Amino acid sequence: MKTLAPSPTDSDPDERRPAGPLYVPVRTGSAGGQQLRFMRTPLGARTAVGFTTPDRLTAVMGEGQPWIRLAAPALLALTEPLGVHTLTVDPHMTAPPAKTPPASAARGAGRAPWHAVTAVRTYLN
Repeated sequence: MKTLAPSPTDSDPDERRPAGPLYVPVRTGSAGGQQLRFMRTPLGARTAVGFTTPDRLTAVMGEGQPWIRLAAPALLALTEPLGVHTLTVDPHMTAPPAKTPPASAARGAGRAPWHAVTAVRTYLN
């Protein structure tokens, strides 16, 4: 995963930049147009995302995810007015796959649900 943040004063010719347009995930907005999809960094900041191949986009976003082609500078120009100043190229999902809750969780019916991301609850007999 690469995160690109443009800076006019920090141009390094050796810095790796994606070549050519990226595959950018979009969704259909309420007016029927296409809207960019954003993700969150591990620290919670919003980031624009782009993928270098359709296969990489499908691996992360799933089959049937609509996309458009945009060059990195064009994508950043669209996202900066929205307060999104970072572009992540070829991100990977960081959440583990969903698992069936343990049998002991079923005994905790009626208790507040537990969420692995926000808290860990131990169920005792």
